[in-house]
Amino acid sequence: MLPNNVLNWGHSKSCIRELAAYGTARKAEIGEDKVFDFSLGNPSVPVPDCVNEAIKDLVNSNVPQIHGYTPAVGLPGLRQAIADDLNRHCSVNISPALIYVCCGAAAGLASAMKALLLPGEEVICFAPFFPEYRVFTEGAGGVLKSVKPDEALQPDLEDFRNVLSEKTKLVVVNTPNNPSGVILTADTLKKMSDILRDAEARYGHSIYLVSDEPYRELVYDGQPVPCIFDFYHNTIMCYSFSKSLSLPGERIGYIAVSSEADEKDDVFACVAGAARAMGYVNAPSLMQRVIERCIGCTVDLSTYRENRELLYNGLKSLGFDCVYPDGAFYLFLKTPEPDAKAFSERAKKYELLLVPSDDFGVGGYVRIAYCVSSEMIRNSMPAFKALAREYGL
Repeated sequence: MLPNNVLNWGHSKSCIRELAAYGTARKAEIGEDKVFDFSLGNPSVPVPDCVNEAIKDLVNSNVPQIHGYTPAVGLPGLRQAIADDLNRHCSVNISPALIYVCCGAAAGLASAMKALLLPGEEVICFAPFFPEYRVFTEGAGGVLKSVKPDEALQPDLEDFRNVLSEKTKLVVVNTPNNPSGVILTADTLKKMSDILRDAEARYGHSIYLVSDEPYRELVYDGQPVPCIFDFYHNTIMCYSFSKSLSLPGERIGYIAVSSEADEKDDVFACVAGAARAMGYVNAPSLMQRVIERCIGCTVDLSTYRENRELLYNGLKSLGFDCVYPDGAFYLFLKTPEPDAKAFSERAKKYELLLVPSDDFGVGGYVRIAYCVSSEMIRNSMPAFKALAREYGL
């Protein structure tokens, strides 16, 4: 007898990964330049020079135990560097003692949920949301609830009030958002935090806000992402360097517990205990040392900015309705028919690989990842034009 939930997760494929696998096979059949694969959010710009320089220097300097075990919570110097970096951007003082270095944001989210959820407690997220939130929640014994978006894809705060219940333990926000690229405004975060404080008082227990922030530095219009710690006391930040430094395969990130959180030391101990229980201890040793030297660096965003404009303006000129993305490297296109999966399948006729929105918790959209070459976006426009003609746009 095998556990059904785990068996189902193993057999059910991610819609994103499934489409990416189809793209790989299709490229082998007809040629890579003939397939317009917008499926996977895999960073396409080079790492900053500081990353390669740090790796070379560390390897050539014969640092003792460079590939050895580190403390489970992370190297002290890196935890201090992370705290210093956060404190440059947030008004709340973040302590290095409340920072846990982990294997990317996914490990951080899974650890935070395992740390805080009791069986049957609820996690609220805001549609559209990253599909793995459901797996992380259910894997920790929780129940996922979602809040619908408004027309601008900001959370519908009235719906949020209605979804909150006595069983609510965690609320997950993701800004800039995957899949839409929308950034939660300071006004939205303030109102959301007020609602949470009211709910804590009403239900008589702590409700934790978990902020999933792998795209925090990927913003293009000069307006930084508001610091979540400045809005709400019971906050846990899960961060990854995958996108800011183009290091998705190195699996390096951190969990930071607010210094103002209820029972902050015990919350941090629960995070450490959950990571231990799941085997998420000792993030990659070499990369911890690299990150310590590269804190504050970010990839060159000019290519992503150019791609956003190329794609958004090109699709709008063809008659498609799109949500203008403030950050990340995704664009949400409103499908001209209600069935996003049917639209995605029709797009395949033109070798366009677009992820339908159903698994993101909303219908009627496709996600287009523009972390690709600018040339591919330009070359894809005739295919998008042919697709638009099918719908009379």
